[in-house]
Parts: sequence; C-alpha cells; structure tokens
Amino acid sequence: MQAIILAAGMGKRLGNLTKNNTKCMIRVGEQTLIERALHQLDSLRLSRIILVVGYKAAELREYISTLKVNTPIIYVENSIYDKTNNIYSLYLAKDYLCEQDTLLLESDIIIEDAVLKRIVEHPYPDLAVIDKYESWMDGTVVTIDNENRIQRFIPSSRFRYEDIPDYYKTVNIYKFSKTFAVNMYVPFLEAYSIALGNNEYYEQVLRVITMLDHSTLRALPLEGEKWYEIDDIQDLDIAESIFNDDSYDLLASRYGGYWRYPYLLDFCYLVNPHFPCKRLTDEIDAVFGKLLTEYPSGRRINELLAAKDFNISKQYITVGNGAAELINALSKQMQGKVGIIRPTFEEYPNRLNKEQIIVYRSDRADFSYTADDLMTFYADKQLQWLVVINPDNPSGNYIPYIDCLRLAKWCKNNKINLILDESFIDFSAEHTTFICDDILSEYKNLVVVKSISKSYGVPGLRLGLLATANDTLLNCIRGEESIWNINSFAEFFLQILGKYEKDYLVAMEQFRQERDKMIQELKQISFLEVISTQANYVLCRVLPPYTARNIAISLIKKHSILIKDCSNKCGGEYIRLAVRDSKDNETLLNSLRAL
Repeated sequence: MQAIILAAGMGKRLGNLTKNNTKCMIRVGEQTLIERALHQLDSLRLSRIILVVGYKAAELREYISTLKVNTPIIYVENSIYDKTNNIYSLYLAKDYLCEQDTLLLESDIIIEDAVLKRIVEHPYPDLAVIDKYESWMDGTVVTIDNENRIQRFIPSSRFRYEDIPDYYKTVNIYKFSKTFAVNMYVPFLEAYSIALGNNEYYEQVLRVITMLDHSTLRALPLEGEKWYEIDDIQDLDIAESIFNDDSYDLLASRYGGYWRYPYLLDFCYLVNPHFPCKRLTDEIDAVFGKLLTEYPSGRRINELLAAKDFNISKQYITVGNGAAELINALSKQMQGKVGIIRPTFEEYPNRLNKEQIIVYRSDRADFSYTADDLMTFYADKQLQWLVVINPDNPSGNYIPYIDCLRLAKWCKNNKINLILDESFIDFSAEHTTFICDDILSEYKNLVVVKSISKSYGVPGLRLGLLATANDTLLNCIRGEESIWNINSFAEFFLQILGKYEKDYLVAMEQFRQERDKMIQELKQISFLEVISTQANYVLCRVLPPYTARNIAISLIKKHSILIKDCSNKCGGEYIRLAVRDSKDNETLLNSLRAL
C-alpha cells in the first residue's frame, strides 16, 4: 500500500502564516502538519509516499529533506496550483493511483494516529473516513445506510439544515483499492476533468460514482478519535488546543466556546444542567428569524421585563450583558476600602485596585465562614464596601438567609455598602433571595447581583441583573450601560420566562438530588476530600500522590473532560467540578475512578 498526500494549495486564508511557506508547514504544537503526517505514515510501513506539491514546492522539499522519514517519497508537481483545485492535483498522480492500493489524504488535516491505523487495517478495500456532522464543520457531507454504505455525497450548495441529523462529514481520508482506482475512480476522474475542468474537488468524482448502483465505496465512521481541518487562523487555534501537549491550558484559557469541541465534557464552567426545558427552547426557535433581524428594546423596557420576572419594582433594577458587565460598572463606583473574601470569584477583585482590597481568608480546611466571622474581622477595618458571594465560588460556602440579614443590618449600621452576589443562590437548599422590595427599601446600602446565565442555564444569552434601592448608585451604573446592552434573544427570554416558573422549580429540585448523589459518589474516591457545597459545583482537595494539575491534564487527555484547577486560587491542591446531568456525572466519576 502507498499513500498520496495533496499539498499543492496556497492556504490564502491563513494570511501571513503561509506567506513564505506552505500550509502543511504550519506548526501545531511541536510539529508541523506535514511532519506529523509523514511520521504517521512512516509507522505504517507503506511502500512509498507520493506528495503532490505546488505552492512553495522548493521550500517544502527542502524542509522535508531535514525530516527522518524512511518511506521513499516521490514528488509530483502541480505548476498551475494557483489556477486549479485539488481535482487536478490528484489527476496528476492518477498513474500512481492505478499501481497500488492507496491511502489518500490532504495535507491540512490533523488526526490521531489511530485513525490511519484503523483504515489501513480495516478489511474492506474502499473506504471513506467520516465523522458525525457538527456545526463547526464545513464542506462535503454524506449520508449512509445501516451497513455504512455511502448513499450520497452532498456538496455545500445542496446542504439542508433540516437534514443535519442524517449527515456525516467527510474527513478527507480515503482508502482506494487498485481495482477501484483502475476500474472506477480514474476513468471517472478523467471524464469529469474533461467535462467540467480542473477547478473542482476530487470528491465531486466520488459523488458521481456513488450514484451508480454498483459503487463499492463504504464509510468508516470515527469512534471519538480527534481530528481537525485547518483552513484559517481560528482553525489553527482550535487544532492547537486539541493536539498540543498544553491542551489543558489552551482550552481553559478560551473561557467557553466549547460547542466547537463536540467530544468535550465541560465540568469547568457552571450552568444549570436541567433548565431551560425543551418547550422554552422550542418557543425561542419558533421566532428565531424574527429575533435575529429585529432590534431589541432599549434598557428601560428590559428593566420592566426583569422587574416582572423577579417581582420587584422597576426603579430598583437594571439588566446587563451578563453579570460581568454589571460588576464592571459597579466596580467603578467602589471608592475606598473593599472587603473581599478569598478564595472567591475573581471578577470582583480584578476590577479593583490592589490597595483598596482587604482580604478575609478563612483558616478552616473547608474555607467555610459565617456572617459573625466577617463582622468580627471587618469590625475595625473601616470598610466602605463588602463583597459577599453566596454561595461562594469556588468553595460553595453558604450563609443562611437570617444570617445574611444580620450582616446587611450590621453593614447598614456601620455605613458599609454590602454587595451580595446571588448568582448561585437558586441551587442552595434554602434558595431565598434578597431581591425583594421590602428588603431593598429597608437596606439602601444593599446591592444584589445575579447571573441569570448560570442559574437558568442560558450562558449564551449573556444575562445578569443588579438590584438596589440606592438611586444614585443605580443611575451611575445605568449610565455605564449602552441603550441596547442585551440582544433580542435575551429580551425574549425575559419576556417568556414567567410561563416556565414551575418547570424551573422542578429543574432545581432535580438538580439538588443529582448534586447530593454526586457528592456521595465523590466521597468514595480515595484521593479526593470533598468540601460541602450549596452551589452547582463541588470543590475537592486532592490528596497525595496526586496533584490538581496532573488530574486536570489526565482527564483532558484521556477522557476529554475539562475541570477547573483551583490550586493557585485556593493555595493548595484543589479541583472544582461542576455538577451536570446524571449521565455526564457518571462519566466523570468513572474517569476519576480510572485514575
């Protein structure tokens, strides 16, 4: 068996990265694409590798000469690479294609070693590697039957979004037997090129062949193996986060966008696994086109909607593009000394000057603290502001409602503005909020912040609210916001949310049961010390000989599970695990047990 690699293209969409070299000479981690591919093929003990080159051919040949590749390499040059497409590159290698069984691949694909091994060792002679279609994929898709026979090749121009459940993306890796090449592919390739020219794709030929009743081409679906096609700088960034040795750090630093990683289980970022319900999302889907093409209402209308949903007076509330926008606006008003409890959600201290911050750190092993602890510690600190996240992040520490009320009163008596962040309050067993007219009007020193994204499971909408009876402060925060600070989808969510209140309460009860179950299972894992929580995450101390980092790296590499390494934040070996649904939680638990 031989391999043919198509590597003649210019890679224009990669900009300056391909100004002086070919696309396949771009590095992903420690290796270039072509280096990785050649070493993978070298391990398969093939008879030869045919490399079709074009753009920067001399530079590519010179670079390959420096690599330790034992398999003989034959070069075929496409001198009109800038006027043709890959169908012509393969046409130039058609005589080689007819001489041996062939593994065909493109040079801008990065794949796990196991993929090539599987296709070579598979007994069926004519195969196309495919993967279940995901939203980030582009290009040709296929449909298959129950026996993995390819029914249709569907080009981009005929893609139908309503048929997505039936689609598989071609990975652009094929195995052609000599018989298939001689009797089917090459004759059709020659005819297609004559009829339609050389500025086409070689998969178009396969599309024609699969229309015949006696096509022998079958599909080899991937079974979770990783791959990526690199066409632009965003593709390169994602490929690096998948295949780099530092994949954990690269993934964690993205702060989301994990829909581009369909295989990834995100136990790092914190959302409600049981809400919104399907009927709510269906209602948004039904008006998607309208919401996409219409302006949202201004801030005043959205404040009315939020006031309705949370049953408070409109003059006490404002909404934000996530709680982060409101925290940013709020921090600009925070003059003087600010009490911060650590470890905590860093969005608050990161917005302040270090000189302002007076840190309270619990000396208890589980980072727990009470309202009395805070009042005692800050009694003589002359604070102007105190920030309390309840439940706290990452510890999950919870101050009961009656004690928070005492803390609010103490702050009022001492002329301290109390910021109470209730982003995770709905997950607690008590789940009693301070977003209430009577409380806010009595404690004008109180500011309540809530992330709707987290508790209602809609982080993509970017929704948060801030409530206070301090008119001066609230007007200053409103002054920091633009008139259209939330989009139409977020506005519509606020508009319909009230209809799903019962569904939300059921989801929260379901969540609490799931959390309790997960905690009990985590306690059975010998190298974890579980810290009690009232939030939608569990902080665990990691015991020797393990470290938080090697657990995080192992989970991402072996099981594609992303968790939060809290070592720096907590000053020791700690990991934070989000609570997801029952199936995902069991996957995490099994992966931890496997360590």
